[in-house]
Amino acid sequence: MEKKKNIINYVITAALFLIFVVFTILVKTVDVQPVGPNDSQVGFASMNSAFFNLAGSNDKWYNLSEVLGYVAIAVAVCFAVVGFVQALKRKSVKLVDYEILLLGGFYVVVVAFYLIFELVDINFRPVLIDGELEASYPSSHTMLTLCILSTARIPLNKLIKHKSLNIILEITAIFIMILTIVARMLSGVHWLSDIIGGILLSAALIMLYYSAVEHCKSMKDKAVQTSISE
Repeated sequence: MEKKKNIINYVITAALFLIFVVFTILVKTVDVQPVGPNDSQVGFASMNSAFFNLAGSNDKWYNLSEVLGYVAIAVAVCFAVVGFVQALKRKSVKLVDYEILLLGGFYVVVVAFYLIFELVDINFRPVLIDGELEASYPSSHTMLTLCILSTARIPLNKLIKHKSLNIILEITAIFIMILTIVARMLSGVHWLSDIIGGILLSAALIMLYYSAVEHCKSMKDKAVQTSISE
């Protein structure tokens, strides 16, 4: 039963990555027009330009999204510290909670995707940054915030036993994630398709982490059952 559940989790993960890839291809090929700064080519041009003209740009929303991004990074740093402390106390990296270890690997994967899309130009921002065109797809702020805060729930539920506190932290995380998406949309530094791409990639990455955690959990439970039976 656990094996079947793990397979289903990985199939869902693969499906989400496929959806992101298909959407990215569509962004690069559908309704591409020179509607960006310096006549830069933009996919889904009609939709993106219509939303940008409606929302405009706003420095306050941009600054807020920057602050929220730093909050997410601070959360990631806190988990890194927790993992480091556990390794010191338990005198072995292998004895660190597997949720924390997987989280470290997950952060590496997230950063890798961030760097890849810094080098691969899918779309450019709807505004110039210091007079220069910058890659904008997918929204890295959206991706980082969603990935870090969504996955935080799993190790926090293990580290914090107070149920009410966990609920408060989860609600706070959800609020920050929604606010980040709204802030990036209204800041004017991303096309709407950038935000959608960031959400889709985040969903795939988050599901990858969840699948890995469930896989490790089932392996650990199986090892415990085996040792008991012996």
